[in-house]
Amino acid sequence: MEFETLAIHAGERPDKTYGAVAVPIYQTSTFAFEDIGKTRGFDYSRTGNPTRKILEDTIASLEGGKAAFAFATGMAAETTVIHLLSAGDHVVTGDDIYGGTYRLFQDVMTRFGVEFTFVRMDSRRNIEAAIRPNTRLLWLETPSNPLLNIVDLEMAVDVAKKHNLLTAIDNTFASPYFLKPIEFGIDLVVHSTTKYLNGHCDVLGGAVVTTTDNLTERVHFLLNAMGTPASPFDSWLVLRGIETLPIRMERHQANAFAVADFLGGHPAVKKVYFPGLESHPGHDIARRQMKGFGGMVSFEINGGEKETNTFLRSIKLFVLAESLGGAASLCAHPATMTHASMPEEHRRKVGITTELVRLSIGLENPGDLIEDLKQALESS
Repeated sequence: MEFETLAIHAGERPDKTYGAVAVPIYQTSTFAFEDIGKTRGFDYSRTGNPTRKILEDTIASLEGGKAAFAFATGMAAETTVIHLLSAGDHVVTGDDIYGGTYRLFQDVMTRFGVEFTFVRMDSRRNIEAAIRPNTRLLWLETPSNPLLNIVDLEMAVDVAKKHNLLTAIDNTFASPYFLKPIEFGIDLVVHSTTKYLNGHCDVLGGAVVTTTDNLTERVHFLLNAMGTPASPFDSWLVLRGIETLPIRMERHQANAFAVADFLGGHPAVKKVYFPGLESHPGHDIARRQMKGFGGMVSFEINGGEKETNTFLRSIKLFVLAESLGGAASLCAHPATMTHASMPEEHRRKVGITTELVRLSIGLENPGDLIEDLKQALESS
């Protein structure tokens, strides 16, 4: 089946118990055993839940993976993947990754003996120069958060295979509608289902998609042992959102193109970051490996902190808020919001300046979005 059909029909639907077309919410902590050692497939909702299972099967189908597991948050999913490693292992990852991921890696997991090197992952030379004898994992983001840099997945996977490394990618920005990393040989795909998969800013969630029996067994063991799964109700909300994912992603992208084109021609804007623009350094790679370019646009304001703050205080339709991927357009200031936990020196080094603004382009009329940006830029 095609993506649009899978988004609605993947998993065990209609419900086998009473034929419910909408997936039921199995809001229960425990399940009755039929006999000693015999269940109907579920015994305790931390280990597995029917509602969550349908979400997991749906995400696995959309990504083309072996299996998937749904977590309470995107960070719970990332934490679980990192726990596949052991003390003394080393990870190579991007230098412009999401601030929460940087915090988990640098401020939490280093305390348990896992080492990290942060590099710009736009070339084979950069990646291979960072690999050590104890390197076990390449952690990727493409497009990256918030600079929307593009990683060549064919190149990254080739490097990983050469050095016998596991590969994991955060596919939150692109969603499986625009990018299927497993088709390029990626081992693990991670999502914050809070974002585009849910699409309505009303739930927290995460997912990990596996590609082998071994990884499937290990990830499920950690989910159960660490107690990090999504709740039945949250799973249901993400499932409901996924049904409209293809339609929403097309509108997000169309609006993003309109906004990026406007920003690129405005004198108050220094630089626009959007992989759909031909001027973007990763445009050709993105066009080759993605079905589309997503709904995220970042840009730098001409001026300094004063002008940027004036802009942020002047927006009216865009909501000044963290997160992304919802129906409503959001505006974030990475230096003080999503990447505040990243040291200032590191932010400056990688290009996350105080003038950088990140936009999550929603589903509104594009003319209204542009008018709001226009008046805010004129104010600044």
